[in-house]
Amino acid sequence: MPSAPSSSSPVLVLATLNPHKGRELLALLGAVPFQIKLLSEFPGARLPDETGQTYAENALVKARTAFSLTAALALGDDSGLEVDALGGAPGLHTARFGGPALSDRERWDLLLERLRDVPPARRTARFRCVIALAGPARGEQVVEGVVEGLIAEAPRGSGGFGYDPVFFYPPLGRTFGEISDEEKRRVSHRGKALDAARRLLSE
Repeated sequence: MPSAPSSSSPVLVLATLNPHKGRELLALLGAVPFQIKLLSEFPGARLPDETGQTYAENALVKARTAFSLTAALALGDDSGLEVDALGGAPGLHTARFGGPALSDRERWDLLLERLRDVPPARRTARFRCVIALAGPARGEQVVEGVVEGLIAEAPRGSGGFGYDPVFFYPPLGRTFGEISDEEKRRVSHRGKALDAARRLLSE
């Protein structure tokens, strides 16, 4: 459940309807001087389609939408996997890579198939996350986090979600699907972006 430091603390709304992402955002954000709520707790909760041309545009649209629905400070995020051998794809279309009906595993399979003849040294990739804040008095602020890695030749591990089992992180010698939640919090793109957001929220 979202945490509440005090009933008199201001509210921070996390602008996501994705339960996996909501749990990760809560864990990564840590201690901030706000009551943290999920957008899904509010009547009429909705988010627009991601039609922006950048991660920042998509994150800002989510934050603005949540702010307009709740009148509270809102945090929106957008993230993607950028594979160099695919010209930066799937990028902004990471969550819909291959079509909206595909499962995570089907997306891994498609990605690995596209990279089937690409040697390990050329399988460089990165996860990028942009966090946007929108709300009263604060206005709008944007921060970013990036983590570099490689696309594994086969999925490894059952942890995390999304593309984690095929994203190999060289400093730890494992995929994001194999590392612990605590390790992922320290090194992930979303962890880095939320560290920056937490500093803004604590000012």
